[in-house]
This record gives sequence, structure tokens and C-alpha cells, in this order.
Amino acid sequence: MNKSELIEELSVQTGHNPKLTDKSVRIFFDRIKDALNAGDKVEIRGFGSFTLKNYKGYSGRNPKTGETVDVKPKKLPVFRTGKDLRSRVNK
Repeated sequence: MNKSELIEELSVQTGHNPKLTDKSVRIFFDRIKDALNAGDKVEIRGFGSFTLKNYKGYSGRNPKTGETVDVKPKKLPVFRTGKDLRSRVNK
């Protein structure tokens, strides 16, 4: 399911205008992005949580040329499933 399919499904189930539903979904995802950007953890009970994982810089190797390259430190978003979602998927 992609975002447009989610918006369509929510519009059908709630009877709301698709434009209003689209705006609500965009606000929802933007708030998650904003919270992660601020360094906060986002937890949705029963679904899962989003956090940032910090990676240190390191020296890597370009597989094509064999040349050594410096990889800068970075932060990556990580999603961990909640207990309810895990059990529902594994049934």
C-alpha cells in the first residue's frame, strides 16, 4: 500500500473528502519527520516506534575503483515494530 492508496482507503472508510484526508495524512507524516529531525522518539502504541540511530564516520572503499573514501557521520531513522503489530503479522 502506498500513500495515495492509504488516502483513498481512509476517504472511503470515513466518508471524508479525499482532499481533507490527504491533508491529514500529510500532517501526520510531517509531524513524524519534524519530531525525528528534532531528535525526539515517536511512539505509536500497538504499531511501533521511530528513533534515530547515530553512525560514526569511517573509512570505506569504493568497490569499483578500490579507492579509499571517508564516509561522514550520519543519522538514520529506524522503525521498530510494536508487540501488537508483530503478533498480528505472525498469526
